[in-house]
Amino acid sequence: MSEKGVMNEEQRKAPSRNEQVAALRPGYLADLADGLERFFEPRRTTCPWCGAQDLQTRLRTTDLLQHKPGRFVLDQCQACRHTFQNPRLSAEGLEFYYRDFYDGLGEKQLGNTFAGRTKMYEQRAASLLPYAADPKSWLDVGTGHGHFCEAARIVHPGTRFDGLDFTDGAELAERAGRVERGYRGSFPELAPGFAGQYDVVSMFHYLEHSTEPDRELRAAHEALRPGGHLLIEVPDPDSRYARLLGRWWLPWLQPQHLHFVPVGNLRQRLTDLGFTVVAEQHTEPHDPVDLLAGTWLALDAVAPRDNLPWLRSGPNALQRTLRGALLLAGVPALVAGTLLDRFAIRPLSHRLGVSNAYRLVARRD
Repeated sequence: MSEKGVMNEEQRKAPSRNEQVAALRPGYLADLADGLERFFEPRRTTCPWCGAQDLQTRLRTTDLLQHKPGRFVLDQCQACRHTFQNPRLSAEGLEFYYRDFYDGLGEKQLGNTFAGRTKMYEQRAASLLPYAADPKSWLDVGTGHGHFCEAARIVHPGTRFDGLDFTDGAELAERAGRVERGYRGSFPELAPGFAGQYDVVSMFHYLEHSTEPDRELRAAHEALRPGGHLLIEVPDPDSRYARLLGRWWLPWLQPQHLHFVPVGNLRQRLTDLGFTVVAEQHTEPHDPVDLLAGTWLALDAVAPRDNLPWLRSGPNALQRTLRGALLLAGVPALVAGTLLDRFAIRPLSHRLGVSNAYRLVARRD
């Protein structure tokens, strides 16, 4: 059989999305039958970054991407300005809310999204060039399916790239040849086995997912050789968009994002751990999608729900028609948001204070 024939055969065997949803629904409904309380830890009364007790609620929202049930709160410490999810997801909650986002039902869509961002990945890799032009070994923590490593080879062709992730994405990345080795598990727990092995450790939009960011930073220090470099990119909680767009600001990404660290806090913690910050960037890591994403989240929130396995039933014909009509009516707003994001605001993002992310390059001393 030809390669094309094999692909067609696989496509015929693959279940449709509605069939996947129907298969997943009993499991989700069983998980929800006992309520949501077990998905959350007790509420904190102190800041997880500095220990201060002066907390103020910054945001209340819901899951605007998957629309899984639950309400989520972000508190801000008035002493150090650290923003964090409170109450935080428990281990059971993390499993429930991550399920079918990066894998399973959502794997194909997210994989296609990440695969189409080659230029962004190359730009991230190039941010190291002024400080280490020819690293021999690189560990990408939170690698997902390894698309960054695949693109980074264009910039660093002589570098060995390994990937680490707590999902099976790292193993998939190794099988696809995007990384030399794919490690699955917790970085702080695996770090002793990497001690002093890597010239570079990168954490691109990973730290905000971590339950304990300080442990992740210590793990990076352990895995790096002296003189090696750590690259960190995270959402910027001081972005004006965070205030202007409120719950429609995509980087809040509740309930997955647990911590939002102001740049000054992260610089100081890296210094305390024995790093020297050699670069701070705001314009370069800005992803020009804020208005487009905010418009989409608002439209999707008011439209009738799609067929989702955590809902007791799928939409009827009228609901599907209404959803399609509303999203179609929103196309002009989506186009306007895209044009403003990319051509009007992007060149001025840092000057306007709306950069949605920042990047630090730090050298282990």
